[in-house]
Amino acid sequence: MSKKFYEMSRDERIDYLKKATGLSDIEVMLRPLAFEDANRMVENAIGVMSVPMGIATNFVINGRECMIPMAIEEPSVIAAASKAAKIAKVKGGFAAEADESLMTGQVQVVGAGRAATQKILKNKKRLLATANSKSRSVAAVGLRVRQLRDTSPNKMGNMLIVEVVIDTKDAMGANAINTMCEAIAPHVAEITRGEVVLKILSNYATKRMVKCKAVFDKEQLGGSEIVKRILYAYALAHSDVYRAVTHNKGVMNGIDAVALATGQDFRAIEAGAHAYAARDGTYRSLTKWRRTSEGDLAGEIELPLAVGIVGGVVSAHPTANLALQILGAKSAKELAMAMAAAGLAQNLAAMRALTAEGIQAGHMRLHIRKFSK
Repeated sequence: MSKKFYEMSRDERIDYLKKATGLSDIEVMLRPLAFEDANRMVENAIGVMSVPMGIATNFVINGRECMIPMAIEEPSVIAAASKAAKIAKVKGGFAAEADESLMTGQVQVVGAGRAATQKILKNKKRLLATANSKSRSVAAVGLRVRQLRDTSPNKMGNMLIVEVVIDTKDAMGANAINTMCEAIAPHVAEITRGEVVLKILSNYATKRMVKCKAVFDKEQLGGSEIVKRILYAYALAHSDVYRAVTHNKGVMNGIDAVALATGQDFRAIEAGAHAYAARDGTYRSLTKWRRTSEGDLAGEIELPLAVGIVGGVVSAHPTANLALQILGAKSAKELAMAMAAAGLAQNLAAMRALTAEGIQAGHMRLHIRKFSK
């Protein structure tokens, strides 16, 4: 294109997207959500609050060039992610991988009888069959039982947790998982001779991990001194919780913006990500950074991401559907990998600004857009 994306008018950007994606009805899908639709989505609706949506450019993920929709109110996040992606592009872009879409549903049992664990496992096939009778689109593929010690201050007593592993395929899967847990709950209570309390999914999707890495050219970053300063910044984020929280907020600026644009449950994503950041007992950076043998900066991110391209808001909201089409995500895995790349890019851009001219003069400076394609 003769003009850079940020230099185009809105009409020119939409025309460019139409040609790039083959979509002809972008204007219709970008219309604000009607109140009637909002009223069906939430209770006591009074209106609709809009959030700006833009396109992060320059992203190459696993060899595929893609435009990443981001919905966010914070200035310069989209431009900063585009700048970081442009630097990564010099070394080949982002390499990402994602696990299968396995989620966990939990059934909590209190006051279980003797040998309850063995009885549940003996009835495993029957329980899985009951769960699978409630869905044609997702599948319960495994079951385990855990004895859990109560560590709460109320001392309610130990409990039994029956966990069902469910393959949600290209859906996030929350509703289906909850339905399955509710379906097996009476059988679990009968088998264990206990009382079932909770029956719900876990948003800690550790069987649904995403990894992404990239190399950022040292000269494009500003030289070896900047690389060194970024590594000092990472050292602080790894070692100090006060810095790690703000560091990870920057990571989630990228991930949440893509999640919101594509109709994902960003609260669930946030909760899972922060739990994973504290998995060793201390809250740490979600990203890792090191210097390569050539002196460039290598970064990687790993976190659980439960996302979907079918069902829920994705099916109900035309703008979320449009965002997925612009991104070109053909599976939940591809969406998750794009979100991880956005998080890594945003983290790099923020640290680059912090360690150079400062966040106010750098990361927040609007003319950062000159780095966008």
